[in-house]
Amino acid sequence: MVPTHDRALAPVQSPETDVDGFVGAFLRELNFGQGVSLARASVNDQHLALARTVRQYLMARWLEAIAQQRKNPVKAVGYLSAEYLLGRQLDNALLATGLVDVVEEGLAACGLSLDTLRDQEVEPGLGNGGLGRLAACFIDSLATMSVPCIGYGIRYEYGIFRQTFVDGRQVEQPDTWLTLGGPWEFPHPESSQLVNFAGHTERFTDEDGVERTRWVPGWNVLGVPYNYMVPGYRNGRVNTLRLWSARATKAFDLEIFNAGDYAEAVRAQTFAENISKVLYPEDSTPQGKELRLQQQYFFVACSLADYMFEVLHSTFDPAALADRIIFQLNDTHPVIAVPELMRLLVDVLKQPWDKAWAITRQCFAYTCHTLLPEALEVWPVELIGRLLPRHMEIIERINAEFLDEVRAAFPGDEMRVRRMSIISDYPERGVRMAFLATVAATRVNGVAALHSELLRDKVLPDFSELWPEKFINVTNGVTPRRFVRQSNPLLSGLITEAVGDGWVTDLDRLRGLEPLADDAGFRARFREVKQANKTRLFELLQRRDGYDLPEGSMLDVMVKRLHEYKRQSLKLLHIVTLYESLVSGRVDPADIVPRTFIFGAKAAPGYRMAKETIYLINSVASVVNADPRAKGVLTVAFPANYNVTLAETLIPAADLSEQISLAGKEASGTGNMKFALNGALTIGTDDGANVELRQLVGDDNFFLFGMLEPEVAALTERGYVPSSFYEADDDLKRAIDLISSGAFSGGDRGAFEPLVSNLLHEDRFMALADYRAYVDAQAKVDAAYGDQEAWSRSAILNIARCGFFSSDRSMRDYIDRIWHTEPV
Repeated sequence: MVPTHDRALAPVQSPETDVDGFVGAFLRELNFGQGVSLARASVNDQHLALARTVRQYLMARWLEAIAQQRKNPVKAVGYLSAEYLLGRQLDNALLATGLVDVVEEGLAACGLSLDTLRDQEVEPGLGNGGLGRLAACFIDSLATMSVPCIGYGIRYEYGIFRQTFVDGRQVEQPDTWLTLGGPWEFPHPESSQLVNFAGHTERFTDEDGVERTRWVPGWNVLGVPYNYMVPGYRNGRVNTLRLWSARATKAFDLEIFNAGDYAEAVRAQTFAENISKVLYPEDSTPQGKELRLQQQYFFVACSLADYMFEVLHSTFDPAALADRIIFQLNDTHPVIAVPELMRLLVDVLKQPWDKAWAITRQCFAYTCHTLLPEALEVWPVELIGRLLPRHMEIIERINAEFLDEVRAAFPGDEMRVRRMSIISDYPERGVRMAFLATVAATRVNGVAALHSELLRDKVLPDFSELWPEKFINVTNGVTPRRFVRQSNPLLSGLITEAVGDGWVTDLDRLRGLEPLADDAGFRARFREVKQANKTRLFELLQRRDGYDLPEGSMLDVMVKRLHEYKRQSLKLLHIVTLYESLVSGRVDPADIVPRTFIFGAKAAPGYRMAKETIYLINSVASVVNADPRAKGVLTVAFPANYNVTLAETLIPAADLSEQISLAGKEASGTGNMKFALNGALTIGTDDGANVELRQLVGDDNFFLFGMLEPEVAALTERGYVPSSFYEADDDLKRAIDLISSGAFSGGDRGAFEPLVSNLLHEDRFMALADYRAYVDAQAKVDAAYGDQEAWSRSAILNIARCGFFSSDRSMRDYIDRIWHTEPV
């Protein structure tokens, strides 16, 4: 027995790691946690009990990491992100603890299947795409590298929508990921933070005779933290992800309820909970814009207060804050944290303004994830002033002092001053959040070499001229634990047999595969793995979506957010070109390399052109798949609701990865890395991280096409006329004419008129300009795929040469160049 006075210090004991120990812990959790016997337990009971049992194996390490950080505090990373696209947690926890075999055997002894319980888990839809998945990869790597980190974000009740198709059109359904329980989260309402909104400010003199500003809020909400464990890979380290859920400060008015006005009695609760209800509310309305800003301020206010007043000791000297924490701003969504930290330092902790600003400028770093001007958030001054009046005052003073700095550096250049002002005057007064982040941050980084160059030279050129030392590159990466070791066990086994198991945490060891690319036996085994992964995918899509996909075809995959710059329309034009050549009789079916095309994409609910593109893809798929002339030659599949779970089965099966954005528009991309690491070849433009991917794997193992970024800029400058490309290319003309003819819309010639008109008269992302180069590159793909020995060699070299794209390497770059933190 531990003496009573020592129990608080006693280490938490995990269950025994043998089969008997697991079975005992699982049955106890089923009986006492779920309140059912094994004989009466539903599949969901069994799943929840399994999840809670597995998390017990992580608990001791997690609590130890928290205690260690409190006892011996070292500099940590506070990762501020509006998105975390985590994926399912069970397999990740089993991989981190090394318990897969024990759990499989233990469940079998209970008459249960791990596969069945695994399929019961619903992944949290807390992200929209690459931004959220990158955040999840980064916190995984930091835990694996034993670097203290706390991730902060929002616990969206519904997250991103669940995509369904009705008559080929996208229909959004609520993503009810919490309906059957959330066994991986730990709520702590006792640690809730109060978050204020609206109201006004007033000046007053404090007891020391110092004139200060007080924020008198108009209303407030509570932020309730939900903690998630972030386990490192078999290293004993478990970090924390803390997600905030909004609650009303006064959720229920009994007096109003008793008076019979039941809706009004819970109005405050409904109003408050809207803040964390859904990921990225549709913001084409003023109400939607305001709710988005509420979300952003809500989570950073909770997070900064949590760190400043819960994590740090009450006697901590704010002057040393930069020695304890670096807050990484994951894009512009959390940038309102800059004036919030100033408010805490000046108004709450009573630091002098200049000292507070010096502290703040050491505590933030900013990652920009875009080159599209519309994606660099600008909030109306009127909205911030109404919703966050104190913050608007702080931003105005930051801007005034910054512009004095600009005038001192560039005297007499008032045009530069206007360009660099954090507050813009046209078309309405607005706060440019990327500018605010750049002014406040110690470093500003892009996420691929080309992106960082364009960010420095074209997006923020005035700032890079003022502070050239601020701008650096950190190319993105992906975690090899989830996206190779976990999602592709057959390939992982082949790699481990060849180079040992150290590659899981040191991806550069994949270089050891390079000589094996010339080994015919190894190439044959690689093809067996790829075929087995295809079979696994086809079985899943048959169960999940009802697809019966043909064996023996090239698997050509394009999965990413639906956006015009990613150019799903260009991929579709290629498919229509192949189909038209087949049905017109101009090409013999025997001369077409059989292909199965798979799309996966969600369109933002208010993005009309993207949703019309989804409708066209599904319409083409319906016609092509029903045409006996295309049977066994061309197949098109668009499984609904693409997510991390589907990606883990789809990516290992792919032969060809489509990375075809217009050069100069994609920041990085991480899908390109995942596909290459799983043995797919890439067809792509020199855009984002494609540039580094091509340089690493070699031109012979990458299908490059399209204009380079300077050529895109030159064509824009000359004046791009997309219809001229249509008129000059017979194949392109036939493809677009076939779409316009009603062939894919039951004879309705107007069904796709908005898309066709956009391509012919606007085509902002130049799909028609790159069409001929793309189709020609696809012909080279066909020729290469016909030589399976050479194709397999190139695929193995892709794997061997892509160790650079580990998120562990990305984290080392952040640590060395930006954060200057140390592993524990």
